This record gives sequence, C-alpha cells and structure tokens, in this order.
Amino acid sequence: MNKLKLILAATPFLAVSGMAQAEFSTNFGVTSNYLWRGVTQSADKASVSGGLDVSSESGVYAGTWIGTIDWGQGGGYENDYYIGYSGETDGFGYDVGYIYYAYPETEYDDSNFGELYFNGSVGAFGFGVAYTVNSDADDDAVFGKGDLYYSVSYTADLVNDYTLGVTLGHYSFDVPNSGDVDYSHVQLDLGKGDFTFSVSKATEDSGDDDLKLLVSWGTSF
Repeated sequence: MNKLKLILAATPFLAVSGMAQAEFSTNFGVTSNYLWRGVTQSADKASVSGGLDVSSESGVYAGTWIGTIDWGQGGGYENDYYIGYSGETDGFGYDVGYIYYAYPETEYDDSNFGELYFNGSVGAFGFGVAYTVNSDADDDAVFGKGDLYYSVSYTADLVNDYTLGVTLGHYSFDVPNSGDVDYSHVQLDLGKGDFTFSVSKATEDSGDDDLKLLVSWGTSF
C-alpha cells in the first residue's frame, strides 16, 4: 500500500473505531528558518507549511503535512504522511506511530525514509524516540535504516501567557564511523499565542553548527 492510500484507508477506520465521528483539523505556518532536529531544511531562509489531520475519540489519528525546503539544490518541498495512536493514563501521555518523509522532486532522489516513533510526557517533561525502519538511502549512509533519534524536553508557563521550552536532542546514525556524523542539539523556544521565538545550536558534526535565531507563526482550525 503506498503512502497516500495508507492515509485514505485510515480515514474510514477512524470514523468507525472511535464510537464517534472522526474530527478533521488543518494547520498553517510560516517560519523564518525551517529547522528539523537542529539543522536547517530551508538554507536558513523562510519556509511555509500546512497540513491536514483526522482523529477519533479512540486516540487513533492520521494526517499529512507539506512544507517548503531548500537543501542547496534549489527550492523544493517535503511531504510527510503519518498514522498513530495517542492517549493518557494516570498522568502519563503517550503517542506512538509511523511517519514517512517524502521528497517528490528529482533533485531529492533517494531521500525518502520512514520512522517508527514514541513520544511520552509527564507534566511539563517530555521525551521522544524515533527509529528509521525504511529508507531509499543506502543502509550504510546517513538517514538509512537503523538510525536513532531521541530527545528530552521541558516546558514552563511564564507570566502574561508566555511559555518557555527547552529541547535536547541527539541523532545516532547506523553507519560506519558514526562518531564522525552523530550530533546533538539544543533549542530554546519562547512562545505566546501563535508566535514562537527560537534559539537553536547543533554540534559541529551536524554540518550546520551556526547559532540559529528564528521566528515562527502557526495556527490550526
């Protein structure tokens, strides 16, 4: 089953599995720099994005997201597809699923890959793990099968409806001499309403270790 058919097939399942009608939502955003795991995906330039989600009361959800990118090969776009299950029990939030990162344009051949992910939260603390299970890249190349990304985060409520978040992440690549390409990153996010100001820094092995300052706006409806 291809990626798009996977999402379409999930839609009727959501509608009947949650004992209530499925709910749809859309999102739209603009950022001065599209960062993903500490590394720019837009050549340190602005990026726009949007998505569509469908979910049920059972906790099952599916969706798709698209955003503009530039890896120094000219402009392009990323199209993500995902399906998962989320919920909360005894104060512990969880979210498990699969996401496929697609790069349809020819300039980005052999860049598509998919991950299984698990995210958890307790109060203001969060953590996440993502494991690459399929990829168009060679197995001994970065973003091939077996790569592992994990992160921890903390978010605090401040005065006047401001929030402050910090995220620490580490990417471990399943390649020979992986110590030469594995990297870590840290990001601070100051948010209010639909706006977020972020400061991000990755280690040298990321190949993109300049200090990043960016402003983002996003909304959903």
